[in-house]
Amino acid sequence: MDVDFSGKVVLVTGASAGIGEAAALLFAQYGASVALVGRNEKNLLSVTKRCEQSKGNPALAIVADLGTDAGCEETARRTKERFGRLDVLVNNAGVTARSTLQTADMQTFDTVFAIDVRGVYNLTRLLVPELIKTKGNIVNVSSISGSMVAVGSLPYSMAKAALDHFTRVISLELAPLGVRVNTVSPGVTISKIVQRVTNFTDEQYNEFLNEAAGAIPMGEVCTGEDVAKMILHLASDNSRLVTGVIVQVDGALQYAKLGNLMKKQVK
Repeated sequence: MDVDFSGKVVLVTGASAGIGEAAALLFAQYGASVALVGRNEKNLLSVTKRCEQSKGNPALAIVADLGTDAGCEETARRTKERFGRLDVLVNNAGVTARSTLQTADMQTFDTVFAIDVRGVYNLTRLLVPELIKTKGNIVNVSSISGSMVAVGSLPYSMAKAALDHFTRVISLELAPLGVRVNTVSPGVTISKIVQRVTNFTDEQYNEFLNEAAGAIPMGEVCTGEDVAKMILHLASDNSRLVTGVIVQVDGALQYAKLGNLMKKQVK
């Protein structure tokens, strides 16, 4: 990749696994100092150590729940105290839930929105003054669930649709201040998140991935690195006039009829 983040500071949320882990490692590989946020302390410290070893640049691990005001405030404070600046904010942390209107409860709704929407709004609000100073940018990680219709993930789909519109609105608000805002919208991506929410065994999860790949026009599910590479591209100077866009990384999954596939994940 023709990108260089030397001298830049990047904050990646949800960095202890999956897309966030892949993004943090790539940013470090291309010269960035990184702050990593997650709730799994063991995994987060492991990823942070690997980032430090990549180019020898500092990396900061922040164990925090971004669904709380305290977690967002601590993340913003510690990042500013450690690095004194911020160039890129990657809002990747999120939770999902498999439910329908008839099976959902309000606790599930509140949990999903607290992290996927409110936490993103709050952390971005707290850090945007730093991004204005550096003429930096924001990359939000959404999902094609926010724009396609399939039965089985109602609160998650609503949250991601809200995140997509958040990107559009604040990109217009911040453009005159030199801050770009974009979204990467993954399709089915190899991750533990689906396995956790569905209680799939390893065998069942592999079956799901194979079935999904068969329904994707390009014939493959995404890896975390596939999505991370797009995050870096949008965050780099290669995209200096790109703002307010939603970029799908899904092998054309959004245009396939996957309602029945998604329905199989609903308990």
